[in-house]
Amino acid sequence: MTDPQATPSTESTHVDLNGDPLAQAHAELAELKAKSAELADQYLRAQADVQNARRRADEEISKARKFAIEAFAESLLPVADSLEAGLAIKDATSAQIREGAEATLRQLAAALERNKVIAIAPAPGTKFDPHQHQAISMVPAEQEANTVVSVLQKGYTIADRVLRPALVTVAAPK
Repeated sequence: MTDPQATPSTESTHVDLNGDPLAQAHAELAELKAKSAELADQYLRAQADVQNARRRADEEISKARKFAIEAFAESLLPVADSLEAGLAIKDATSAQIREGAEATLRQLAAALERNKVIAIAPAPGTKFDPHQHQAISMVPAEQEANTVVSVLQKGYTIADRVLRPALVTVAAPK
């Protein structure tokens, strides 16, 4: 028979090398609780960061919507000033009124162009494009069918998006 102290069992080696198993379990539990608390804290901080980022983004979107028209409005103010100045002249001749109206129209066209509002005014003979033109009528014409004969009202685009299609008459098939 062998001496129990000469060859210790695996259990007693484990106990002897690592101390009390209950104390070890408590230490592991405390370590896991601390790690859990740390992860919970990190999670809450990450959630708060996400909410703050979302709130800031919502505020920026709100400000962008609120003030997006500001630059456009500023570019239209000189046009309004010109119209008011023209109306303030009591004894204007028809030539002066026409000259003032033409100058004001040029100001308006420049303001629209600066703000990426581009006129759609197809030349006669241009192929009809239902994405940019609205046909009011089809008329007999000497040109190719489904081409623009005349523009009744200009259309406008902004950033490649149609604000209003051009109202056109279109050549009828022969």
